Amino acid sequence: MSGAVVPAPLDTRAAPTALPALGAMEALTLFRAGDLSPVELLDATLTRIDELDGGRNTGGDAASAVAPSETDINAIVQILDSARDDARRAEQRYLAGDLEEPIGHGATALLGIPVATKEKHGIAGEPLSQGLTALRTERAVSDHPVIERIRAAGGIVHARTTSPEFSCATVTHSGLWGVTRNPWNPELSPGGSSGGAGAALAAGYAPLATASDIAGSTRIPAAFCGVVGYKAPYGRIPGLPPLAADWYRGDGPMARSVADTALLTRVLSGQHPVDHGTVPGAETIPLDYADPIGWLAGKRIALAVRLGDYPVHPDVEHAVRETAARLAAAGATVEEVVLPWTSARIRDVTMGHFGYILGPAMAQLTAGMTDLAAYTRRFIADAAAAAERMPLVETLAGEAALQADLAEAMRGFDALVAPVNAVDGLRADGAYLDGLDLPGADGSTVHLDHYWEGHMTVPFNVSNRCPVLSVPAGVAGNGLPVGMQIVGHPYAEASVFRVGAAVEALQPWERLAPMG
Repeated sequence: MSGAVVPAPLDTRAAPTALPALGAMEALTLFRAGDLSPVELLDATLTRIDELDGGRNTGGDAASAVAPSETDINAIVQILDSARDDARRAEQRYLAGDLEEPIGHGATALLGIPVATKEKHGIAGEPLSQGLTALRTERAVSDHPVIERIRAAGGIVHARTTSPEFSCATVTHSGLWGVTRNPWNPELSPGGSSGGAGAALAAGYAPLATASDIAGSTRIPAAFCGVVGYKAPYGRIPGLPPLAADWYRGDGPMARSVADTALLTRVLSGQHPVDHGTVPGAETIPLDYADPIGWLAGKRIALAVRLGDYPVHPDVEHAVRETAARLAAAGATVEEVVLPWTSARIRDVTMGHFGYILGPAMAQLTAGMTDLAAYTRRFIADAAAAAERMPLVETLAGEAALQADLAEAMRGFDALVAPVNAVDGLRADGAYLDGLDLPGADGSTVHLDHYWEGHMTVPFNVSNRCPVLSVPAGVAGNGLPVGMQIVGHPYAEASVFRVGAAVEALQPWERLAPMG
């Protein structure tokens, strides 16, 4: 991936098959110039889904879905019938030529852009199962705030994406929707829980997608799928109560470029009356990155390959170190730092946290359900056991210590970079209830007791006022992309996007997975 070449500007008239690779900012520019219509882009996107995805359900009745094959990506659970009408209305707005706002701003920030949304982001009147078979007939009573804001900006919600049950796993499969596969290697998972969103972007099903992140659920699939994912600071993007009050969590954007991710972040951000934890918006995040490499001059970046004692797959470590070296060669000062963390302590503190909020909420919702996935039952049990071992006040003390350690490590630096995942990939149908194995630096095998230790994301949900951007950093030997986290100081969002834009300029990544 680090040797990839930036694609040439797309000639949409001569090469309609290239449209699924088009970025949102590019499409908005073409719409304004009259060189592309929202209807053309939507049609090309829906054709791509029809050609490559399997098992999807266009009507919303999950019981009627066709079982996917072992070669289907299976990232889409529903195509919305309203999308074509929305595209025609957007087309008329462009033909009328009365758009006054700059591209990417205001009520036309996403005008005509297809957006794939995670199924948990409810749409009024549409199914809202969260991957649970027992809830397959449930319907949302109102739009989730992120849906509301996408539509208010002119975006077209055309498709909804898969997740594991209750978004509680780092792989994406369920009894309701089957197995979602990674477009880069269908034997492997796109990650979770926003695995459908990551796979959809990598396969060309949308230029933008929504995700959520309580322990890495945006960054993990972004990394495995070679796209960009953003965990905004807590409160920046509105969620739904009561679980919006969980200070680990947050909804957010995914896209194939840094600028497109910034665009959707700006649309989604800001205070909302339904979520009293929200804070003012993110207008300081730039949309234009004219000289991203030049911005690096004089900047100081901390490198933390292991975040303490995480064992890291050699392919992952190599990719992250190579990317950090390119930042240094381009003018940044990059220094390696050591955090006094252990993955076991992080696991204990964070599972204790889940034992007081998410675990009980899941147990309450799923009470009496007999067809739960094994990973769902395991998560509920592990969270409950952790809460029994650790009082809430002790989890808070543990979180405060982790936050203080991170603040000290980042003192004097503009950002910190680290791997997203410690592993190079997961089996598409794996559950990893007994933990997972990865190769050690000396050729031995290292066993991780809990699958969460294979991902290096949850410490930054503990420090959830810190913005974190996941960007591609290379490709592992199994064909999956490797992701790198860029961590900023609390609410310093522009910094992580600036570093991400520099990485993108220094080692451009492929827009779509090479799917033959």
